[in-house]
Amino acid sequence: IENGTMAKIGKSIASKCDAEKKAESCAVLLPSKVGSDADTLSEISTAFYSTLYADNRYRTGDKVTTPAEDLKTVTLSLEGGVSDQSSADAAIKYGEGRTMGVSLCKDIVNAPHNVLNSESLAESAKRIAKESNGTITCKILGKKECEARGMGAYLGVARGSETEPQFIHLTYKPRKGDINSKVAVVGKGLLFDTGGYNIKTAMMELMKFDCGGSAATLGAARAVGQLAPEGVECHFLVAACENMINDRAVVPSDILTASNGKTIEVINTDAEGRLTLADALVYADKEVGAERIIELSTLTGAMMVSLGKEICGFFTTDDDLAKELEDVSKKTGDKSWRMPMAKEYNDQLKSKVADMTNCGTRYGGAITAALFLENFVSKKKPFAHIDIAGPVWSDKTGATGFGAKLVTEWVTRQGQLKKEETEEEKKKD
Repeated sequence: IENGTMAKIGKSIASKCDAEKKAESCAVLLPSKVGSDADTLSEISTAFYSTLYADNRYRTGDKVTTPAEDLKTVTLSLEGGVSDQSSADAAIKYGEGRTMGVSLCKDIVNAPHNVLNSESLAESAKRIAKESNGTITCKILGKKECEARGMGAYLGVARGSETEPQFIHLTYKPRKGDINSKVAVVGKGLLFDTGGYNIKTAMMELMKFDCGGSAATLGAARAVGQLAPEGVECHFLVAACENMINDRAVVPSDILTASNGKTIEVINTDAEGRLTLADALVYADKEVGAERIIELSTLTGAMMVSLGKEICGFFTTDDDLAKELEDVSKKTGDKSWRMPMAKEYNDQLKSKVADMTNCGTRYGGAITAALFLENFVSKKKPFAHIDIAGPVWSDKTGATGFGAKLVTEWVTRQGQLKKEETEEEKKKD
């Protein structure tokens, strides 16, 4: 069965239910080959619920849409019957839980800046913890706590915000069992990006989606809290602020000092996301002590030029982590492609007065952004930068929820993966 087939089936079921406006129930007969695997059922479930998503928060009257509003039940029947009903039920439930993350991701990206700023995003994080049945705790670092940690890169960008910076830290721990793996997910949280003094001259109205990395991160946190995977401790981190213009905002030629002591000459204020990520990555590496780190961000237009609007690009020097992300991408349908880490491009980041600049030339911009971020994670630690600038937004439907499924699946696998690696090492001994 080709990748994406199950998602198409789930989407088709939902679309048909919506088309039949008064339908209260739906019955679908699936070939035994399709429905015998738990993964396929969860994919169908995820696609079904995701297709029925509607954002009516800012609509009134007849503009409000409720897909399949009369639908009460959907029954999936398999040729030859179900061999394990409890496993089938669990798979469908897993898909539904994963969709909760996708829906939150869409809600965050769709929200306008006059509704969603760094403070209201922090409130959303608190709700995730509150609704997690005790699996997630939430800590919000304010300006003073960030200053105490020396987060000069993040706070430099935040100087232009109308609200105080909010550094969000959600910690997931399983209810029972040993913790085999400690990981971190970092999401770029620019709630709106004007470009700063290097003001944007195009696409300004879409810059609410510059929080797409944080949306995927918090969406995944919500899903992970509901699904409660065993064996993994995960830290979800977002350095939330806005990139705006005022009398305190950072200007080109300013030099900022990140929390690991690295100095950064700001060549372009519109290359601000990597500055906030720098301090978030140091925090994940040093303060959290995560064993492996992935980071998601709508970081560069260069990535959109490279891979278009359907595929994200990821950068890592760790082949094992790359293989994981490729597998997770295929399973979830969040398409990705591994990009090169061309070390010779580091020359573009050389500064005459500081340790580095915050951007290179117009050529290879996605690569130099990834090389910049490498400076804020320990060299031997598995780390991947995932640029989701293209697929986070659809010109036809708005927020896509991209990344939430990918992160949820990656985190869910970590506990079992480390357990299998440990058992394999014992066998060798």
